[in-house]
Amino acid sequence: MSLKYFIWMMISLVALEISSLASSLKDSMSFGINSYSDNADVQVYSPTFSLFKKVSHQWMLGFKMRIDTITAASISNGANSQRVDAVTGASRAEGTLFDDVRYAPTLMATYDDGKNMLSFGAYYSKEADYTGRAVFVNYVRQLNEQNTALGIGISQSFDYWYPVFDRELPRDDRKEGKIDLSLNQLITPGFSLQGVFSYMYSEGFLSSPYHYVLQDGFAKFENYPQTRTGKAFALKGVYLLNPDNAMNFSYRYYTDDWDIKSHTVNIEELHDFSSHFTSGLRLRYYTQTKSNFVKALGSYRVNDPYFAIDYRMSAFDSYTIGLPFIYKTSKGDKVTASIDYYQTSKNDYIKNWYGVDSIKAVFTTLTYEFEY
Repeated sequence: MSLKYFIWMMISLVALEISSLASSLKDSMSFGINSYSDNADVQVYSPTFSLFKKVSHQWMLGFKMRIDTITAASISNGANSQRVDAVTGASRAEGTLFDDVRYAPTLMATYDDGKNMLSFGAYYSKEADYTGRAVFVNYVRQLNEQNTALGIGISQSFDYWYPVFDRELPRDDRKEGKIDLSLNQLITPGFSLQGVFSYMYSEGFLSSPYHYVLQDGFAKFENYPQTRTGKAFALKGVYLLNPDNAMNFSYRYYTDDWDIKSHTVNIEELHDFSSHFTSGLRLRYYTQTKSNFVKALGSYRVNDPYFAIDYRMSAFDSYTIGLPFIYKTSKGDKVTASIDYYQTSKNDYIKNWYGVDSIKAVFTTLTYEFEY
């Protein structure tokens, strides 16, 4: 499951999410396809669909659907399929086309009167070994002739594990809550700045049912603390360099009670080559410290309270470089596409688990959106 979380996180990073100062409700529909492929023999194809329909001047209903199809040497473990299958019995079912398929529909509603925008909805995700449910609500208040926007967003998930082999977990639930507070300010006609504070709380079974530590004649499944509290501070900006060039940038600092601290920097430059076509370049750098319970490979003891083999509990860096493309037709339809290359720093935990020194991945997006 943790590998799949990583994949979906990477696909979601294909664009900087800079909030706009204003919103207009329009009937729209979109179709898309996302893909992911890495050097741990993982391939993901994700068709997407969305539909938004105005039901009054100020209300709109929306529906989104995403299907993730994953093919891997082992859905549990990337490249180490033979070892993990022998220990846990987790393996691909005979006659199936994919190792796992995830269905994720979202229903939402939006109210917008020009000064107040309220969005709320529910999310559901279903796959072979995991079920996720979540509710969310976001409110934005426009002030100062729409030059200032104050926002608050709240989400809460209620998830459950269903391991594909017979294992009794310490607990099978996973709950995560998040609160976002934001301030968006138009500094000049060509420059807007947004600050975001996020508070996150997780409880339940927070590790993977499949990852395990194997050393010195004993094997122990991963075991993390059952609660995690994190805080993040982000600064995002949109700057119009000239009529044909714009820059998006963001910085995010994260810290939690597992002693993980991270820094994320995003920069994206976009150029209008014509009234129809826009493209550019984006870069992302991420670095984090290790958790306070991860140990060097080979140094765990059988009576240790916590065990971690997932490299995301260790210290590592990652880099992403991407090319975004936007094409607008004369009718107002929009085609967006992107290709990104992702690579982590060399990491002993990656080498131990996936058989490669670092994760190297390419992910793409293609979306067609139109109003009706």
